[in-house]
Amino acid sequence: MKNLLYNSHRQPRNHKGESIIDNKSKWVGWWNRLGRLLEVFVVATRLGLTSFGGPVAHLGYFHNEYVRRRKWLDTQTYSEIVALAHFLPGPSSSQIGIAVGITRAGLMGGVFAWLGFTLPSTALLIFFAYGINGETVSGASWLNGLQVVAVAVVAVAVLDMAKRLCPDRSRKTFAIAAVIPMLFIPHVITQILVIAAGGLLGLFLLKDRNSETISNHRFPINRTVGLISIMIFLTLLLGLPVILQVIAHKPLEIFDSFFRSGSLVFGGGHVVLPLLEAEVVPNGWVSKESFATGYAVAQAVPGPLFTFSAYLGTAISTPHPRWLLGLLATFAIFLPSFLLVTATLPFWNTVRSSKRCQKALMGINAVVVGLLITALYSLLVTIQDLQSHYFAIGFASFSLLAFFKCPPWVVLILATLASYGIGLL
Repeated sequence: MKNLLYNSHRQPRNHKGESIIDNKSKWVGWWNRLGRLLEVFVVATRLGLTSFGGPVAHLGYFHNEYVRRRKWLDTQTYSEIVALAHFLPGPSSSQIGIAVGITRAGLMGGVFAWLGFTLPSTALLIFFAYGINGETVSGASWLNGLQVVAVAVVAVAVLDMAKRLCPDRSRKTFAIAAVIPMLFIPHVITQILVIAAGGLLGLFLLKDRNSETISNHRFPINRTVGLISIMIFLTLLLGLPVILQVIAHKPLEIFDSFFRSGSLVFGGGHVVLPLLEAEVVPNGWVSKESFATGYAVAQAVPGPLFTFSAYLGTAISTPHPRWLLGLLATFAIFLPSFLLVTATLPFWNTVRSSKRCQKALMGINAVVVGLLITALYSLLVTIQDLQSHYFAIGFASFSLLAFFKCPPWVVLILATLASYGIGLL
């Protein structure tokens, strides 16, 4: 009897009766999924190594890499993710990276995107906590080069998103109107209110443009995963303080403190610093001087500022290995963001499919452009005291990014070398 049987009704099968075509398809599917995960990790790691400038600049780096170069998602979907991240507590740039990873490679894609973007700065800050003095890096000439590149990257993102998301006078007006309150009251609550107002006004004032291409992107994650994620989040947030009343365990205390910090702060970035200081300084875990030194170092390294937690966890004196506490603190402060993103995206699929919600999203997308303009202004303010040489480097960086389509990491290296050379003069 032959091992393989062919006829018009049956697929080829092996001696066990298994379909050879189905088995081959499974292997190809697994291989493709593994390839995508590795791709997500490699790209996110490169961003984690080169995304200087803080959470504001990260939006520009992400847009350039994920939207302009790789086209993993369109500008409209990216803008929606940005708006969603501003509504959730936690580090917005990391949440955007997680959402993009999920978009590209499913739930594990979000994990790999977070690992790649977070690990470089986590490793650096744990290393610094073992004795490197962060004060020596503050104000270095090469850091000035990193700042002007960050401005150039955000400027390119603003121009690209404005062209795509504000094509008419109505949406240009939305973007301009969003800038004004953000300049007068630069607070995270203002951001949330402005985005909500953009959605509400878009729903009633913007016309339904059937001729426009509406993004029909679907996030590959179901509601069951979303419900499980929100249940885990609430259980940890409410349950850990209760457990600590019964069990005295230092690593668990550290996990609870950093998890709570990641759960209750909106806007991310520098907003989390007062909350972290209140958690680690008054109880004697970290001295005020050590906290300030770590903060200086955290601003000098690429990647998310929330990895400052890696430094703080490593700086805590306990019998446990310090680097393990650094990793524990980092995991704890980012875990709420991952849980909240996975809890929200499945329902976002339903929301964005509604015609009425699409009009609201048009308004939200336009307002996000205004928020990016405000972010660009805040970056410009940080470099206003630099010499004209650095503005020349910034202009050259913008030109390379906008007109010659150079990768940001190449521009970053060139600008850093040029800034270092200026510092030697």
